[in-house]
Amino acid sequence: MIRLLTAAAVAVALGGCAAFNNLSNEVSTYGSWPADRQPATFVFERLPSQQAHPERRQQLEDAARGALEAAGFRAAADPNDAQYLMQVGARVTSNDPWIFNDPLFWRGAAFNGHPWRYGRGYWGPGWGWGWGSPYESQSFEREVALLIRDRRTGQLLYEARANNNGPSPSIDYLLPAMFEAALKDFPNVSPAPRSVTTQISKKPPA
Repeated sequence: MIRLLTAAAVAVALGGCAAFNNLSNEVSTYGSWPADRQPATFVFERLPSQQAHPERRQQLEDAARGALEAAGFRAAADPNDAQYLMQVGARVTSNDPWIFNDPLFWRGAAFNGHPWRYGRGYWGPGWGWGWGSPYESQSFEREVALLIRDRRTGQLLYEARANNNGPSPSIDYLLPAMFEAALKDFPNVSPAPRSVTTQISKKPPA
């Protein structure tokens, strides 16, 4: 009996860990991928404005590479021979209220007279009197996008976007899972957002 209970506890624990590592994304895809086209060699393309931080671009491209390979693409040995151009991007936006939102409408318990100011992702001394903690309602939208072009003609063939919400602006460790979600059903197109769950393969920041 004890062995059965122990096995059940382990199974529950493992199931909880798996659920914790799952990332739910809202995915939208656009374009008209030709029925007779097949994934082939590709090279990443960087806009002039994206070339200011090459290390950041490299990080995004490395995060997207696995998802592209899973969809059937492969990096071109010679960039000049690539059949497709890939552009990738990522952003984080916040839904937190106006930084000087009227404290009269902050909900919850009083700060006992201590003046605080609410900012993006931090608490600090400053202006106003607070009621409760608006930090609790703060969340961040994290989004990745990927564009596929025909290298010869420049025609945009496919666009995929994946986004999710969370209490942290950290996105680096989520990038591979988000790009995987974006290309999960390639080359199918579905502009209406749909839920796609992928597994986070990297550890969150300490």
